[in-house]
Amino acid sequence: MEYVKNPKKNNESCIFCLDTDTANDLNNLIIIRGKSAFVIMNKYPYNNGHLMVGPNIHSSEFDNLSKDTQIEMMELVSQSMKILKKTLQPDGFNFGANFGTAAGAGIKDHLHLHIVPRWDGDTNFMPAIGNTKVQVLSLIEMCELLSKKFSKY
Repeated sequence: MEYVKNPKKNNESCIFCLDTDTANDLNNLIIIRGKSAFVIMNKYPYNNGHLMVGPNIHSSEFDNLSKDTQIEMMELVSQSMKILKKTLQPDGFNFGANFGTAAGAGIKDHLHLHIVPRWDGDTNFMPAIGNTKVQVLSLIEMCELLSKKFSKY
């Protein structure tokens, strides 16, 4: 809710246009950088291990990306799901994208794909009654854990 309720400023820089300095990747929740795409943790996750895959170039349209970038993004999605399966053992995944505000895109100007691990019974009373989502690990701890797994691939 923190993200949803905060007013958006028109002059805010794009959170998906990554700085070339990799020294702060952990604090910026960047899991892995590829040649033309990257994997990043969602700062406001729907579930533990909620990842996003985006292109390095600022584009709102998937068909504006080169074939190589499209392929790398899909390879990163596949790799992400394999690592999440081994590491977190989810029962399933939600995978997809929202293109444009009408489709629910919170950040419409830089496309990104969502990978959300799901477990049987993960929608429980905590969000409804307690206005809280339980996270097993902090975002930084999850980022460290998953970054190590990606480095092995």
